[in-house]
Parts: sequence; structure tokens; C-alpha cells
Amino acid sequence: MQLTPSPDAASRPASRSGTSGALTLAVDAMGGDSGPQAVVDGVVQALRAGVRARFKLFGDEAALTAALTAALAESGVDASAIDVSHTRDTVSMTDKPSQILRRGRDTSMWRAIDAVRDGAADAVVSCGNTGALMAVAYKQLGVIPGVDRPAITALWPSPTGPVVVLDVGANVEADADQLVQFAIMGEAFARAVNGKEKPVVGLLNVGAEELKGHGLIRTAAKTLREADPDMAFHGFVEGDDISQGVVDVVVTDGFSGNIALKSAEGAARLVGAWLKESLTATWLSKLGALLMMGELRKLRNRMDPSSVNGGVFLGVNGVVVKSHGGADAKGVASAVAMAASLAEHPIADEISRTLARVAGRAGVLAKNGAADPALKAAAP
Repeated sequence: MQLTPSPDAASRPASRSGTSGALTLAVDAMGGDSGPQAVVDGVVQALRAGVRARFKLFGDEAALTAALTAALAESGVDASAIDVSHTRDTVSMTDKPSQILRRGRDTSMWRAIDAVRDGAADAVVSCGNTGALMAVAYKQLGVIPGVDRPAITALWPSPTGPVVVLDVGANVEADADQLVQFAIMGEAFARAVNGKEKPVVGLLNVGAEELKGHGLIRTAAKTLREADPDMAFHGFVEGDDISQGVVDVVVTDGFSGNIALKSAEGAARLVGAWLKESLTATWLSKLGALLMMGELRKLRNRMDPSSVNGGVFLGVNGVVVKSHGGADAKGVASAVAMAASLAEHPIADEISRTLARVAGRAGVLAKNGAADPALKAAAP
């Protein structure tokens, strides 16, 4: 099925943040595995943690009203900061994107995205079906000028701070031009969210040497070196470099990125299970665990994926944050905080300007014969 943005998507402003004072965040409150209560609890938790925004919750009014009543009890949160908009339908995890594009206009997901499109909200958060969310966001919001395909980001823990990794699932394949676009989008994202003035960017490869990898990734590296001298481009990085924090941004296609992400999550769960098993094996180990309780709690918090929950759809013409489907209230609150941060630091214009500048430089290099055939192949 050919996917095309809505006619008005291309003309909508890249950012509306700050146009009407306080932020407004739209939330697909029916998405996710744990039902609306976890989503509503997460919104209330975000407000208690200091996120300064108003919220528009989309979903079944009766269910959301009941969830709000439970979440707001003794929370100290101003109930007037949260509005509920009723929708008849929801998007299930098994729905195909094509089905939602045909019949999903009154789902909580579609209506939440429309709030961003119409300027009623600055960002949208959903725990729902990733494929459907991407399809509807692309259809209703369009893409930033110069972007072929949006990419999904993940924040990867490292000793030097969170590493931005993209793409982690939106695009199974990516050509050299798209890898360059991902690098530029990831750089802008790291600058906005992690506060890095000049983030270091690397391309994920099977080796760090310049001759390693297939032609597409070598072409992308050549383009970034020669056509984007303003970028702090490191070159190639390997899988184990991600967790070491060798670079601030790691760029790859969605196939490799998703496998890397799921492998790391599985390894973390395995290590956690082994650690728990060792600390509860004997009375002596239990005593040691009791004495180390404070440090073990810190370790658990650092390994908790909920603390960095929220994959951003970079490249769509609006702020769209995808929370894990199984996220609890803490995870939803983390995704909400991510959406608020991005809405306050709009990056669409920066991405568009950089893409145009790099494309122009690559074109000039190729025209003047200053680049080798690989770079010429990457030029527009």
C-alpha cells in the first residue's frame, strides 16, 4: 500500500512549541499492554515529577475517568491539567497499519496525532502498535523537508551518558543517503536531549577500519566526512563500542539496530537474573545482599529500561514518542518527559537546514570531480 502524507501535512509548521505558552501533550491513553490505568498513572507521575504541561488524553471516556479518579486520589496533582477526549475505537497490537489507515480515524491513536497536526498539542505519546503509529504519523504529519524516511531512536546507557542509537526498527533497509539523514537527525536529537553541543557520530559496522563493511555504509561515511565537515564524525564503530560510549550517536539501519537493541535487553535481563540468583543462593549471600542494599538499588535503577523509555520518531514533522507497549507508570512518565523536552527544543528546522547544506555540498563535490565514485553515487 502506497503511503502518502495528507495534503496539508507538508504545509504545517515544523514546530508550534511556545506559540501559546505552556506545552500541551496529546496521549494515546488506550495503547499498551497494561491498559489505560498505567498510562494515566504515568501522566500523573510526570506531573508530580515537575513536567510543566497540560495533557489531552484520548480514549474511552468512562475507562479514562475511572483511571483518573484512582490516579488523582491523594496525588496532589491539579485535575484541571488533564482533559479527556472520547474515542470509539482503539488500535490493537495485532492491527496492520494498512487496516488503521483505512478505518482508524476515530481511534485514540489517530485522534492524538491529529491534535499535533491541528496545533492543539505540541507532542504525542503512545504505548501502542509501533507500525500503526508510524504509518498514521507519516500520513497525518508528513516528514521534515529533505527526509526520505523517519527513523526510531533509542537511548542506550553507557559510562559517559545515554547514547542515541537509530534506526532501531522503522526501516529494515537503508541506503547511503538515508544513513546520512539518520546521522544528521541523530546529531540534532543528541544536541537537544542530551545537551551535547557537538555530539560525536559513528556508523555501526563490522569493524572500525575504513575498508570494512559493505559499499553503502562506506559511501555514507565518505559523504559525512567530505560533505558535512561541521559534524564531529568519528567513523565506524563496532557493536561493543555502543555500551562503552565511544560516540554520542550510533547510526545504522533498522534491521541491525533492532537486533542490537533486543540482544542488549536480553543480555541485561540475563545478568539481572543471574545476579538475583547468586544473591539469594545461601544465607551468607543474602546477608551480603542486605548489607549492599543501597548499592544494589542504585544498580537496579540504572538497569531499569523504564528510566530511559521512549523511542522518538525522528523525521516526521512533529514530536512523536513511542513508549514501550509493556511500560508501567514509571516508563510512561519517562516517555512523557522525553516528549516535553523535545517540544521545548524543536529540532525540525535544524535538521532541514543541515540536510539541504550537506546535499548541496555533496552535489558540488560530485560535479567538480572532487569526490571519488562512491561519493558521486551518494550525491543527489
